[in-house]
Amino acid sequence: MGLFDWLLGRRRRGTADRHGPSGAATMPRPSRVPAFAVIDVETTGLSPQRDRILELAIVRLDESGAVIDEWVSRFDPEGPVGATHIHGITQADVAGQPRFADVAPTVMAALSGLAVVAHNAKFDLAFLRNELKAAGWSVPWIAAYCTLDASYAYLPNMDRRRLVDCCWAVGVRLEDAHSALGDARAAAGLLGAYVTVNGGPDPVLLEALAAARSSDWPASPVRPPLTVEQRTASGSVRARPMRITPPKPSAPPLLRQLTALSLLEVIEEGAPVGTTAYVEMLFDALEDGDISDAEAEALQELVAEFELSASDVHAAHEAFLLALAHRAVDDGRISHDERRELKTIASLLGVADTTVKQVLDRADAARHARLGAGLGPLPDPWPHGEPLRVGDRVAFTGCDETQRLRLEQRAEELGVRVISSVSRLTVMLITDGSFAGGKHAKAQQLGTRHVHPDIFDVLLQHLQPAQAAVRSSAPTPTAAPRGADASPAAIRAWATANGYQVGVRGRLPGEVLAAYNSSTSSV
Repeated sequence: MGLFDWLLGRRRRGTADRHGPSGAATMPRPSRVPAFAVIDVETTGLSPQRDRILELAIVRLDESGAVIDEWVSRFDPEGPVGATHIHGITQADVAGQPRFADVAPTVMAALSGLAVVAHNAKFDLAFLRNELKAAGWSVPWIAAYCTLDASYAYLPNMDRRRLVDCCWAVGVRLEDAHSALGDARAAAGLLGAYVTVNGGPDPVLLEALAAARSSDWPASPVRPPLTVEQRTASGSVRARPMRITPPKPSAPPLLRQLTALSLLEVIEEGAPVGTTAYVEMLFDALEDGDISDAEAEALQELVAEFELSASDVHAAHEAFLLALAHRAVDDGRISHDERRELKTIASLLGVADTTVKQVLDRADAARHARLGAGLGPLPDPWPHGEPLRVGDRVAFTGCDETQRLRLEQRAEELGVRVISSVSRLTVMLITDGSFAGGKHAKAQQLGTRHVHPDIFDVLLQHLQPAQAAVRSSAPTPTAAPRGADASPAAIRAWATANGYQVGVRGRLPGEVLAAYNSSTSSV
């Protein structure tokens, strides 16, 4: 039975062992050879250096993606359990449970020689490595496959890429979210969906498997486990208590926009592609309107883990603020509370006040221009198809420079967003047909409407009010491109030259690979 079938609700194979008051469970002896271990952790906080694993789940699969066995355990964190409102684990739940060091031999034996799979794998593996090191084990390099990174190839049109978002997109059931076993099963289902679409494991997964089989995992610890006092002294455990109940005040008006804001909007405003995991954590950290010391530490550790530069982080912060500000001005005005929140968030993110002022000045100018324009009804007859609306995103390529600058300025004044790249959120590409570069190719690929600058001028004269957004249907996963001979560096150079936004590291987006393969095959 395939993994995808199993996750869609058919009969499950394998067993799930939980720790009870009697002590640690051991992995059952499998009748088939495991190849992959899908893991998930629930933790006391966000910092791998200072927080602890509360619960670890391991779902082992064979090479076909079929489930062999499951294992899950809770641990005594030797301190506060942290955010019970997120993971649902209370102090009473971990009373009498083993310490991680007591179960480390079982964990090492379960993972030895297997490719480790997780959603946002760097987060889970950072916690796992720190717990194993504190338990006295010499941790080898862990060959891993990240279902979040892979989603850029298989689900290129996702707005956000949390586990729940990716599972929803491919129809995988996510039960007991934020429990280690529930999330590990869901990540295994996501992997199964990728394998099903691709007709087998993709090359990155196979490379991880080959590397895992050549890794040398130790059979026993090399030193005694650290005590709580030693961990506290080294700064590797949190000494102060954490909040364990959710904040009570309701979210301020602007912060409520966070639930509607998409990752794609932040990237569109200039966040480097390699910062997506960082921006996702920023979404979560700012939900209560503040960044706590623990959240700031976790963000810094993510910067180090992903090797982000200071300019990467600054660009991500500025893009986040701009995307949120544009959300705030969609209704044509900014309240005093929204102004105050923008300035507070800018201060938290280290974005200059002058940047906020520029954004707000543009918003005020757009509001006055719209009020002055009156936004009357369309003339009858109207021969130009779908009208242009306040808040629409447009891009320019080619065109007479003087006319283009005039139209761009007028569009911004009226509240139309002029962006530097084409995405699925772009409603039209303004072009006179004199230049066919990267924007033109992307618009052709996405089916984006092409409009001549003279027609765009008419559309601006008859600008219409913004229309409520309609949620799109679930995206369809696409198979990862295969057989490309070019190096990633060569593809990145081609993509940059042709107007695509790509990061300096990480998995190349599927749309970039497809466009590159198409261009080279036609030569």
